[in-house]
Amino acid sequence: MYEDIFNENDMIKLQELLRTYNKTITTAESCTGGLVASLITKISGSSDIFNGSIVTYSNKIKNQELNVKNETLETFGAVSIEVVNEMLDGVIKKFNADFAIAISGIAGPTGKTKNKPVGTVVIGISDSNNHKIVNMYHFKGSREEVQIQAAKTSLKEISKFIQKTLDK
Repeated sequence: MYEDIFNENDMIKLQELLRTYNKTITTAESCTGGLVASLITKISGSSDIFNGSIVTYSNKIKNQELNVKNETLETFGAVSIEVVNEMLDGVIKKFNADFAIAISGIAGPTGKTKNKPVGTVVIGISDSNNHKIVNMYHFKGSREEVQIQAAKTSLKEISKFIQKTLDK
């Protein structure tokens, strides 16, 4: 599903690129519930480039495990650029990785607000030098479709980001 966004061949290329430069990747996931980590580890030998990840579904765990400030959560909400920015900082430090993905969103069918409808997902990517890209997306479809689109979009975006970073 959504092979046009990111597929197994894309994943193999991403992992080969990371392996070539001896780099690692980690994830902090909320609405995708570990799907990005699952997609990474479907490829045999991924332990070379992937030490681990964390699913921080609740605000309490975002704060406790990734040091997302309660003030940030209260002011902006879990589905925000500000929270995902702090999730990136926390996960890259926690897993001592070179690159990170962080995702928080509303996969539905519940959880929507007036300003954040179902399908609203914030995806952030970063490197260990604090270069970041954090964007808000609006995906359509069922809960599972939103989760898959979010996971695959994050992998597509980090692939482009890593390619540009390592080509310098």
